[in-house]
Amino acid sequence: MRIETEEQLEELLARPTPADQDLMRRLSGDVIVVGAGGKMGPSLVRRIRRAADAASVKRRVIAVSRFSSPGARGDLEREGIETIACDLLDSQQVANLPECENVFFLAGRKFGSSDRSDLTWATNVLAVTHVAGRFRSSRIVVFSTGNVYPLVPLDSGGSLESDGPDPHGEYAQSALGRERLAEYFSREFGTRCLLFRLNYAVDLRYGVLVDIGRQVYEKRPVDLTIPRLNAIWQGDANSYALRSLELCASPPEILNVTGPECISVREAAEFFAQRFALAVSFRGTESPVALLSNASRCHGLLGPPQIQLEQLLEMVAHWIEIGGASLNKPTKFEVTDGKY
Repeated sequence: MRIETEEQLEELLARPTPADQDLMRRLSGDVIVVGAGGKMGPSLVRRIRRAADAASVKRRVIAVSRFSSPGARGDLEREGIETIACDLLDSQQVANLPECENVFFLAGRKFGSSDRSDLTWATNVLAVTHVAGRFRSSRIVVFSTGNVYPLVPLDSGGSLESDGPDPHGEYAQSALGRERLAEYFSREFGTRCLLFRLNYAVDLRYGVLVDIGRQVYEKRPVDLTIPRLNAIWQGDANSYALRSLELCASPPEILNVTGPECISVREAAEFFAQRFALAVSFRGTESPVALLSNASRCHGLLGPPQIQLEQLLEMVAHWIEIGGASLNKPTKFEVTDGKY
């Protein structure tokens, strides 16, 4: 599969699967996506809208964000998605959001965490407090990250949901704080929650494989300090997020979400080098540990990803080769001190 334009990319990211449509037929209630203006939000909310339409189910689908870009808001509204501008750090604005049975919490802050750690904690912890308080009678899928886990040996297969968290750095610590506040509301008020521990989503304009591919294409050395990583096509992550609504529970369920492989950074770089007919150079000393998640539970419950690693690598390579757009937001997957 080759994607030639951003329009094609957006369409594929938002294209609902038959399983997504089946979920919408079973699901009761409206859907609200809080923090819908980020990297994943627009394609997720579009997928939800399209899945409901394809299933012939009447349902409100609402996107909530600051919407600093008027164009983004208009694009969603033209697809039949309601939009609400809201500052999630303002409890009164959150209190005025409409009642919804199904909630996705996507708001979060990672990059710049070292410069404004106070804002990182407010975004990652205070915002979910406001949202969970407002929607305590709803199902809430709370987006989180595999960064709450410690670095693990390369041959471990990755951290399991049953493994205890051990976050390193203020971003990861605040992400665990977000989880703990969601857990508090779930235990105290019976709010059905799922902690959606994702790493790392790839959408061709950004992602760990995009970082590696662009480094090779631009003849920059690839850092091997973190020698293995996880990745998943963002469309698959969107589908898992939608279908995880049925897994929400009290106390909260935890779901690792990523691809099945522990990907070798060196081997991925060598793939791109061969694909581009370029030499590749490396830097850094390979660590015996890496941030890795085991998503076998996710795949067992919801099925394997539709886009396999080999196909995803080729999609990324082609996108880079044709000069496809970039968000210019490196993942910094090679960071070992937790400072982003």
